[in-house]
Amino acid sequence: MQHLDLQVIERALDWARDGETVWLCTVLATFGSSPREPGSLFVARGDGHHAGSLSGGCIEEDFLERLTQGAFGAPITTLRYGDGHAEGPTVTLPCDGILDVLIERLPATPASLAHLEAVYDVMRGQYPAVRDIDLATGAATLVEDEDNGPRVTCDAHHARVRLGPVARLIVAGLSPVSIACAEFARSLGFEVIVCDPREEAWEDVALPGVRTRRELPSAFIASGASHAATAIVALTHDPRLDDLTMIEAVRTPAFYIGVMGSQRTSTARAERLARTGGLSEEEIARLHMPIGLALGSKTPAEIALAVMADIVRVRRGKTRDAL
Repeated sequence: MQHLDLQVIERALDWARDGETVWLCTVLATFGSSPREPGSLFVARGDGHHAGSLSGGCIEEDFLERLTQGAFGAPITTLRYGDGHAEGPTVTLPCDGILDVLIERLPATPASLAHLEAVYDVMRGQYPAVRDIDLATGAATLVEDEDNGPRVTCDAHHARVRLGPVARLIVAGLSPVSIACAEFARSLGFEVIVCDPREEAWEDVALPGVRTRRELPSAFIASGASHAATAIVALTHDPRLDDLTMIEAVRTPAFYIGVMGSQRTSTARAERLARTGGLSEEEIARLHMPIGLALGSKTPAEIALAVMADIVRVRRGKTRDAL
């Protein structure tokens, strides 16, 4: 899941708590080129205020125009965009793709609020679940997720949307590379958290859209901040921060753990972590060091590109020799 989708649920919750009816839209399927993958979320109020994204803008414009004119009064609506031969909207997508969109009308009832809160908990990494939506009545329930199948499946009666924690990046320590990496990760849809206990390091640093913690990264990680959709990176060249971060990170279910340094530095760090940190061979094998793809990177931005490309590679299940 992307951080944008978490923001959609946060906005929906805020509006529902204020007594507003919300329309929650989910991309059910895409055919051909599409800017958003199945499972992507968008939410709107009756006055046109909205959050999230379904496309590059053309679908949102059509949907909001219809909504403000009083459409979508039913508990559930499904629409296909991009196919001029289908019933309903005939908006042509610039990418020539086709999107199926599920629209749920959620009045500000205790049941709707409780469901949105449960979805929010799932996306914050509390537990994996599938939203099972009845396409006739609009009733939605959360059921335990015991599989790793496609994100969205549909039949004639139900749509099932697999939810999971939003992809999170924990950056240990401030440096030019870590700042570039945080900004890049945020643009890729990650929830980004930067940790550094050094007050002087934060002078003149602005990271809009990024959560900041002025504490030891290892302490933050040990507090339970990491889940299975978390990547943890240490990018400071300061072993006091980097080594402690690695020692705590291997105790978490993070899917990617990496630390910056040359091959020689990485070999020395592995020996140090085994000798003084007590890490096993299996734990050290989880560490990506040197971090990132070998792109010959020199500048902070190039190193950040190499780091995030490697994180995306692992998250998508690609081996290096498959690139």
